[in-house]
Parts: sequence; C-alpha cells; structure tokens
Amino acid sequence: MRIGLHGERREIDTGTVNGERFAVMAGAGFDALMISDASRRMKARLGRFSYLYTGARNLSVRGTKAVIKVDGSSFFSGRVSCVLVGNVGRLFGGIEVFSRARPDDGRLDVGVVTAQNPGEWARTLARVAAGSPRESPFIRVTQGCRITVRFNRACPYELDGGARTAVTKLQFKVRPASIRICVPGGAGTSR
Repeated sequence: MRIGLHGERREIDTGTVNGERFAVMAGAGFDALMISDASRRMKARLGRFSYLYTGARNLSVRGTKAVIKVDGSSFFSGRVSCVLVGNVGRLFGGIEVFSRARPDDGRLDVGVVTAQNPGEWARTLARVAAGSPRESPFIRVTQGCRITVRFNRACPYELDGGARTAVTKLQFKVRPASIRICVPGGAGTSR
C-alpha cells in the first residue's frame, strides 16, 4: 500500500454483469423495478424518497422463477422477488445488506429475496433495517466469484443504480483488484 500526498491508494474489486462493470451492487427484480419506476422528475422532486414510493408500488409484483449457480454449484432454485449481487455491504442510508462483503476480498456477495407479498416484504425489510438480514426466512446469502442467474421469463435488472432492459440470464464475475482508489487520510482500511 502506498501513501501519497492525498491519501492511501487501495486496489479494490469490481464486478461485471453480462460484461458490463459495476462497483457497488447490481440486481434483478424488485430493486430494478424500484429504480426504473423512479423518473428523473420524481427523483428531482423527492430525492431518495422516490425509491420508497416506487418500492411500495412494487411490493405486490409477483416474483419469477430462477435457478442460481455460484462458482458452478447450485445455490438456489425457486421463485424470487429480488436477486442482489454486491461488492460492498451497505446501501445508501447506511442500510447493511451484506455483512461479510468487502470491496477487496476477491468475491461478490449474493442475496436472494423470496418475499412475495407486502406482509412478507414488511418482515424482510424489518430484518434488514434492524441489521440482521440473514435472520429473515425470506433471504438467502452466499459469496462467490462467478454467479449465473437464469429466469423463466425476462426480468429487469440494474447495476449501480442504472436500469437495464429485461433479460432471462445474468452472468456475474468478480474482477479482483481491478481499480485503484485514493482513500482520504485517516479513513484507514478497517474491516
């Protein structure tokens, strides 16, 4: 690690989904619908609250069947409402989704949400807000380097908050130490 005039330099991982890079998180299903439904005009007026509004509108959207493999092994098969793949553990507002995620560990974290109605979503989101998503019966989490998700019908996806068109297959890969960043002095490398 080098310390420069403006801070420490660190190499961190990035991920790719269908060949396109992301630094923070990518996902399909509920989160992609929430992001794509928040228009620029709505975001300009409501800011981050626009996602609460569009999220609430999508709580009753029926999930889709998915088969998920992580590093070549079967991880999940069944109906999902959301699939998230992250390089870091926290979303905006400090909400922790992946407690073991590190941007420099050479792995991506994978989360599957199976909540299918507003009641199940309320229980799921309460666990996430309390900092214990792994305790939700509607969330499964693992880590890996290569993740393949196949849907039984086209499903919208997003990466780093940018909406993409619906697809039936997503291929995620980690790109270890693929970007160098400058960490402000005093930020350290705490894990």
